[in-house]
Amino acid sequence: MTRTHHGERWPSRAGRMLALSGILAAATAVAAMAATSHPAAAPSNTSPPTISGTAAAGSTLTVANGNWNGSTPISYAYQWRRCDSSGGSCSDISGATQASYTLKPVDAGNTLRATVTASNSDGASRATTVPTAVVSAGAPPSGCPSASAGATVAVADVSSPARLTIDRFEPSPSVIPGTMTSFTLRVRVADTCGQPVSGAAVYGTAVPYNQVNVPAEASTDANGWVTLSFNRLRGFPAATKQRLMVMFLRARRPGENPLTGITGSRLISFPVALHAAA
Repeated sequence: MTRTHHGERWPSRAGRMLALSGILAAATAVAAMAATSHPAAAPSNTSPPTISGTAAAGSTLTVANGNWNGSTPISYAYQWRRCDSSGGSCSDISGATQASYTLKPVDAGNTLRATVTASNSDGASRATTVPTAVVSAGAPPSGCPSASAGATVAVADVSSPARLTIDRFEPSPSVIPGTMTSFTLRVRVADTCGQPVSGAAVYGTAVPYNQVNVPAEASTDANGWVTLSFNRLRGFPAATKQRLMVMFLRARRPGENPLTGITGSRLISFPVALHAAA
């Protein structure tokens, strides 16, 4: 019932109680929302990430995230960087985006850092580790014979997982003329530790075939070198505008299947000038 006083209409007691209940309910809802809400808080680093592991080629380094404040949940992303020996002039290592990174021979003589990026629904920020110690070359891969620096090793002493490589070649003449009737190719064989290898059997042929003959396999000398001689065949030149002589070279242990063991192969090329004189 609504009562009047001097012409004014007052709500009844029941009406006033109903209105008060509505106000209290709205206030409770607002309080609940305030209790469950939080201010935006992008991640902020409170202690920097750190790297563990041995700074030697072949070893694996692992980065720890460090400590972060911010709204949860927080996710983390990684980028390894190669730096100079003092920890400066850093550049990202392509594909190195996991928490762990295995050091490679190219890292030797450098330091590494890792950048950790922390992200949540409110934003992202990053922090970078201090540099590692200078990376050492590490132990030679197993299968490589022990020898003093630069010393030649015998092919019989090289074992898997080491392999043979064609690491140098020297054509003579250095540019093949259109009037070529023959040329020689000096080839040096080494193992995957960079040691010259004596006694390796070397095979070579032009690609495409029939430009020059295929000489018999020849063995590398005490310095790891061998000279192959090639004579012109009717397939040379391979094209009217040929610019390169492309050759397939293979080095293997004598008597070993060329498809297995420590066999190594390589495609090489050197210039052709069809209109040059011999």
